[in-house]
Amino acid sequence: MNRKSLFFCILFGVFGTLTHAQNNSLGKNDPDAKKALDGLSAKLKSFKAVQCGFTLTVRDSKDKVQGSKSGTIMIKGNKYHISVVGGQEIFCDGKDIYTYDKSSNEVTITKSDPSTQTISIDKIFTNFYDKDFLYKLNGESKVGTHTQQEVELTPTDKTKPFFKAMLYIDKNLHTLVSIKWFDKGGNNYTLATKNLNGNAAITDAQLAYNKAKFPGAEEVDLRN
Repeated sequence: MNRKSLFFCILFGVFGTLTHAQNNSLGKNDPDAKKALDGLSAKLKSFKAVQCGFTLTVRDSKDKVQGSKSGTIMIKGNKYHISVVGGQEIFCDGKDIYTYDKSSNEVTITKSDPSTQTISIDKIFTNFYDKDFLYKLNGESKVGTHTQQEVELTPTDKTKPFFKAMLYIDKNLHTLVSIKWFDKGGNNYTLATKNLNGNAAITDAQLAYNKAKFPGAEEVDLRN
C-alpha cells in the first residue's frame, strides 16, 4: 500500500469512529460525554450537504510528525468528493468509488457497498449511533472564544487496530473540531476540520467522476 492510500485508510478509520460512538450496554458510560455526543449527533444529522477543509497529521510514538495531508471534503447523501492537495481525488456516486492519483495518472474504480464496508464516509454526517465504544468526558478547555469538550472513546472490541480516540467538540456549536486516534503500533493521527458548512450548495456534477477532466488517465477497474 502506498503512502497516499495509507493516509486515506487512516482518514476513513478516524471518520469511522464517529459512526460508532453511543449507547454501549457493556460498561458504564459518562452521562456528560453522552450529552456532548448527543448534541454533536443531532447537529450532524441536521446537515443537508457538507463541505469542509481538513488536515490529517501522522505522528510516531515519540510524537514526531511523519507526514501530513490537507484538502477538502464535499458530501451530499451517499455521494462524496475528497480533494487532496498534491493531486489525489476521490469520487463516490453512491455505487462506485473512483480514486485518481495524479502522480501515476491512474484511476482505480471499486464498488461502494455499505453492507460490506465497516466504514462509509457518507455516514459521518448521518449515522452516529452504535454500541461499539465506551465514552467519557475528560474535561473542557477554552480555545479563543470557544469552549471545547474532550470526549474519549474506547473500543469494546479489543481486536480493533486502535485502542483510543479523542473527539474535540465545540460545546456551543455542537460541531466536531478535531479527532485524535491512537493505534497499537504507537502512532497517532490527528484529523482537524475547518470552515465546516452543513448547508453547502453542492451540485451532483461536483461529486461525480468526469473522465474528460482526467485526460489520458489509465483506468484500473476492480469492480469484478
